Amino acid sequence: MNHIDYPFHFDHRGRTSQTDSADYIRDLIEQVLLTTPGERVMRPDFGSGVMQLVFAATSPEIAATTQFLVQGSLQQWLGDLIIVESVDVQTQDSILFITVRYIERRTQTQGIAQIGVPGGLP
Repeated sequence: MNHIDYPFHFDHRGRTSQTDSADYIRDLIEQVLLTTPGERVMRPDFGSGVMQLVFAATSPEIAATTQFLVQGSLQQWLGDLIIVESVDVQTQDSILFITVRYIERRTQTQGIAQIGVPGGLP
C-alpha cells in the first residue's frame, strides 16, 4: 500500500511522491515528535512538546522528561497504528537523540525511528 511521502514533494515524473508503509510510519512519528502543541490550527493539542525543550540545558532530567513526552504522545496519536516498545533518549553535546522502537500493528513488523533534535544549552 502506498502513502503520500512526507515532507510533501514531487517525484521524478512530476507526480506526488509516494512511499511504502514502513517509511510512512516513520514519517508519522517524526511529525508527532517535531510538532509543537498549538502549531496546528484544527488540532491544537497535536504534537509532543519536544521542540519546547530546544532551549533547555541538556541533562539526564531533560532526557527523562523527553522520554515520557515521546511515549505519551506516540500512544495518544499513533496508538492505533503502532505499539511503542521503547523510547531511548540520549544527550550528546547540545542534541537530543530520540530512538523509538515500535511494532506496526497491521503487519506485526518491528521498526526503529531515530530523530535528532538540535538545540539546548551545553
